[in-house]
Amino acid sequence: MAEFCALVLHEEGGKVVPRLESLDEARLPPGEVTVAVEYSTLNYKDGMILEGQGRLVRAYPHVPGVDFAGTVLASDSPEFRPGDPVILTGWRVGEVQWGGYAERARVPASFLVRRPAGLTARQAMAIGTAGFTAMLAVMALEKHGLAPDTGPGANDVLVTGAAGGVGSIAVSLLSALGYRVAASTGRPELRAYLEGLGAAELIDRAALAAKPGRPLDRERWAGAIDAVGGMTLATVLTQLKYRASVAACGLAGGSDLPATVIPFLLRGVNLLGIDSVMCPRDERIEAWGRLARDLPLARLEAMTQTVPLAEVPALAPRILKGEVRGRIVIDLAA
Repeated sequence: MAEFCALVLHEEGGKVVPRLESLDEARLPPGEVTVAVEYSTLNYKDGMILEGQGRLVRAYPHVPGVDFAGTVLASDSPEFRPGDPVILTGWRVGEVQWGGYAERARVPASFLVRRPAGLTARQAMAIGTAGFTAMLAVMALEKHGLAPDTGPGANDVLVTGAAGGVGSIAVSLLSALGYRVAASTGRPELRAYLEGLGAAELIDRAALAAKPGRPLDRERWAGAIDAVGGMTLATVLTQLKYRASVAACGLAGGSDLPATVIPFLLRGVNLLGIDSVMCPRDERIEAWGRLARDLPLARLEAMTQTVPLAEVPALAPRILKGEVRGRIVIDLAA
């Protein structure tokens, strides 16, 4: 069996300790498809796993990495052949089974999506779970009535946590689709970065994080994508236009929702939950097709930095503190 390099987590003295190690392919988990991993990425959940938070990993040693893109090496599935370009996000890979922070991965065929034409493996991981989640949020808003309109304020869409991975891609997608995007962030020094992604307005995070003074505020947003949760999401609900929706896809600001039912009863607003982990495969294929078509790749490049696998452990605490801008791609060959 061939050996490959991997970032392996060990539990020692109650702490999670990462090490770069050489492993034998025989240690890979069962699955129909073996993939030569070219790139992975760093998501918020990866940060939690690397730091040993949330009891997401129960068995060590463990290879993390919830996303990967690469080429099929071997397949027992009629759906994939050696040489096929593939993407994996979600399905609790990197959490309950070994993931993409390694030069090899083995997974069930049903977990994989063929990489769309027009996207390189690096670009697919610049998108990763964060961008995939942003696309699912856009699709959910569209299914609940969001569409470009020429009426006053009809195109105003809010993105919270805008400088993070989900937020950066959401800003880029929405602006490219014809919306006027308001980007909420606590990092005003990133104004030029967010405006470069298509933001028309910046909103101080603190303005949304304060407890709402009344159950209904002025109608402002035709739609919203919220990656923060907590008080921010409660405030956004009070500011949605009549029958508008907010897609909730994060909890960087807390998991509580200190809200009232008044916006739902008097304005008919919608709170849409976005789950990218167990999302059905047909929706995954649709979302990746939309990303290849709708996401401006020049903007994707502007929000992306590439690092070798050895640098990943040091980045974990930074992404958990909200100090990472945009997307980080991990080059398994570097």
